[in-house]
Order: sequence, then C-alpha cells, then structure tokens
Amino acid sequence: MTVQSHCPGLDALTRHVRSFATMLTERQGEHLADWLDAVRQDDLPSLHTLAAGIDRDRDAVIAGLTLPWNSGPVEGHVNRIKMLKRQMFGRAGFQLLRKRVLLS
Repeated sequence: MTVQSHCPGLDALTRHVRSFATMLTERQGEHLADWLDAVRQDDLPSLHTLAAGIDRDRDAVIAGLTLPWNSGPVEGHVNRIKMLKRQMFGRAGFQLLRKRVLLS
C-alpha cells in the first residue's frame, strides 16, 4: 500500500501539484481559474495560501502560464553581477565592479 492511499489529503495535494505542473509545462494558463476553484474545494490550508497569493496577481500569473516570453536571460545576468559583487566584497568600489561586468 502506498502512503497516498492512507492519506486522502496527500492524494489531493499530489493531484493539484501535478495539474499545476501540467499547466506550467504545457502553457495552459486558461485553466488557472478552474485549478484555483478545485484547490479551494479541498481542505488544504497551504494550497489555500498559494491560491490567495496567485489571486492577488492573477493577470500576471496567467500571462506567465500562457505567453512564450520569460525573464530568464535577464535574471541570469543579474545573478552573474551579484556573484561578481560578492566576490569583490570589501575590496573595491563601483568602478572596479563596472569594469569586471563589462569585461566578463
């Protein structure tokens, strides 16, 4: 027997997480409202918190689940610059950081 068969809450949680993952990977943002309704029908307080957070910025979440564009490359550059800054902590000022960013 599996753990899921003994715990209906875990089974529901697994179902919701898998359906959200499908929405995410297959860009099915149009199903978000149905997913939120299904989450609210189950007694899963942690998912209710997630659903409330999604509701606060629903349009942005739907766009993120639907549109092909993302900010991945920009976030990568920001992460790289932060890494360079951490490596130089306490050693030099902005001018050296600027040179390292431009030369890397």
